[in-house]
Amino acid sequence: MRCRSVFSSACLLFLCATACFEIACAAEARHSVVMISIDGMRPDYVTKAASHGLQLPNLRRFLTEGAYADGVVGVVPTLTYPSHTTMVTGVAPSVHGIYANTTFDPLFKNQIGWYWYADMQHADTVWQAAHRHGIITANLNWPVTVDAPGIDFNLPEYWRASTPDDQNLLRALARPLGLQQQLEASEGKYVDGNNTTVEADAVRTKYAVAMLRRFHPGLFTIHLSSLDETEHETSPFSAASNKDMEALDAMVGALRDAARAADPNAIIVIVSDHGFVRTDYRVNLYGPLLRAGLITIGGAGPLGTPNFTSWKATLWPAGGAAAVMLHDRNDIASLTVIMKILNDLAADPANGILRIVPADELHAMGGFPDARALVVLKDDYQLGYAFTGPVVTPAPSTGMHGYLPSNPEMQSAFLAMGKGVAPGLRLGIVDMRRIAPTIGDLLGARLFGKLQGPLKLH
Repeated sequence: MRCRSVFSSACLLFLCATACFEIACAAEARHSVVMISIDGMRPDYVTKAASHGLQLPNLRRFLTEGAYADGVVGVVPTLTYPSHTTMVTGVAPSVHGIYANTTFDPLFKNQIGWYWYADMQHADTVWQAAHRHGIITANLNWPVTVDAPGIDFNLPEYWRASTPDDQNLLRALARPLGLQQQLEASEGKYVDGNNTTVEADAVRTKYAVAMLRRFHPGLFTIHLSSLDETEHETSPFSAASNKDMEALDAMVGALRDAARAADPNAIIVIVSDHGFVRTDYRVNLYGPLLRAGLITIGGAGPLGTPNFTSWKATLWPAGGAAAVMLHDRNDIASLTVIMKILNDLAADPANGILRIVPADELHAMGGFPDARALVVLKDDYQLGYAFTGPVVTPAPSTGMHGYLPSNPEMQSAFLAMGKGVAPGLRLGIVDMRRIAPTIGDLLGARLFGKLQGPLKLH
C-alpha cells in the first residue's frame, strides 16, 4: 500500500507540475489588461473634445491608435454600482444582483449603506475568470469589491463615517492583509472611498502605478470617481468638469506608461459607467406619499434623514428615476394609491415626470426585479428628498444620471489600445454587457454564464 501511495503521489506531483507549466506558458503568452473607469465620462468628452474646449492628448490617442465606441448603452438603472458590476460580469442587474447604488432601505435604518460587499452580487467576474487561468489580478477602488473572490491584490472602494477613522476599516479590508500599510510606507497616506476630489484620484493613480510596478498583474482594474462628483455639483461640460477631465487625462497617461513599463504589450481599456445630463430642478415625490399615509415619519433619524416608522409603498431612489416598491406585494390597495399619485403628477408636464414604466417592461430591461414600476424623470429634473413644500424645487446648474439607457445622453464610453487592437477602429454603439466578455477574450479567460459575444478589436 505504501508503494502504491508513493507512486500515486508521484503521478499527482507530475500532473500538477505539468498543469502549472501549461498555465505558466499560457499566462506568458497573454498580454496584460488594465481597465480604467472614469466615472460619469460621456463619450463625447473624448470624441468631441475640441468642441467642448478640452485638451485630452492621452485619451484622444485612443481614437487613432486604438478602438473606440461612439457610445455604450448601459443598464437599468444607469447608476455607478449596477453599471460597474455589469462591466465585470457581462450581465444585467437583475442577474448579478446589484440593483442600485444604495441597498433598499425604506426605513433608512442602514445609514445610507451602499452595495459595497462582493457577496451581494451573484455572477462570475473577470477577476474570477482570470484567476482560474493563473493570471495575477489587482484592483483599486472598483465598486462592489469588498472581499471580492479572484482578486489577489485588492484595495476596495468603501467608506462609512467618511472620517479619518475609515482608514482603519480600509486597512482591514485590503487583501492581502497589510497591503495598504505596505503601499503607504512608500506612497504616503491613502484616501477613503468617499473622497471624490480630483486630488483623491491623483492619490489613487499614484497607488495604482505602484501596484502595477510591484505586482505586474495580468488584469488590473481602477475606478476614478472625481468627474462624477464634479458633474453632480456643476453639470457636465462645466468649467469645473472640464478642468477635472483634463486632470484625469494626465492620470490616464501615467497609468498607460506604468502598464507598458510592466508589460510593453499591455492593452489599456478605458470605460465609464454612465453618461450625464444637466439638471436645474428636483422632483420631491416623498411629500405626496407622506400625505397619503403610505409612509410615516416620527422625528429626525440618523445622518439627518427622517425617522421613518412604517411604510406601505415607497420609492427606491435612482437619481433620474425611482423604483416603486410595496411592503406587501399583494397590497393592491396601496399599489393603487401610489400609482394614482404618480400618474396624477405625471399628467402635469411641470412636474418633470417623463413616463412611468410598468413592471413587466422594467423587468424585461433587467432592472429592479421586485419593483412594481419605475418613475422616470425628464432630463432637466432629478429626484429630490424634501418632505414638505412644493413638488418641484430649483437645483440650478447641477447634473444627474439614472435615466433610462435608451436616453442617448446616458451613453458611456469604451476605448481600447494596445497589442493586437486595430488602430482607428470605430465600434459604433455597443452594449455594456459586451465589455466583460471582451476583457475575458483579451485575457484568454472565459466567464461563466449566458453572455453576449466579445467586441472584435482587431
